[in-house]
Amino acid sequence: MYLHLGQDVVVRSRDIVGIFDIENTSVSKITKEYLTNQEKKHRVINVSSELPKSFIVCSEGEKEEKVVTVYISQISCATLKKRSGYVDKLGLA
Repeated sequence: MYLHLGQDVVVRSRDIVGIFDIENTSVSKITKEYLTNQEKKHRVINVSSELPKSFIVCSEGEKEEKVVTVYISQISCATLKKRSGYVDKLGLA
């Protein structure tokens, strides 16, 4: 299954490590450092020119050759969750 992140960007659902709300998580020093480090490695892709609402961490490739890519999206976490069809363990969508 694939997940549309905005513009013309689609990723495989199985490659997604996490979907994070950019407003809430970017307050943390650790998250800021992580995003800065990924940007220095040229692994951040901004999929929109609009105000970002979420970032999606993906890990692609084989076990030994995994490559992390961070996508910045204007789509909210809630919308991405609905698009993915994910239902948590409590059965809440």
